[in-house]
Amino acid sequence: MDENQNIEWKSNWHDDYLKWICCFANANGGIIYIGKDDNGNIIN
Repeated sequence: MDENQNIEWKSNWHDDYLKWICCFANANGGIIYIGKDDNGNIIN
């Protein structure tokens, strides 16, 4: 599963990610996965 316009991977939470949530809400929806790097690997 790769990142695309409906899937975003973030290594940790930052309050500025609220803008991503708004973008997803105003588009076709989406999922933000917290705890994954840009390659989709789980961060420990």
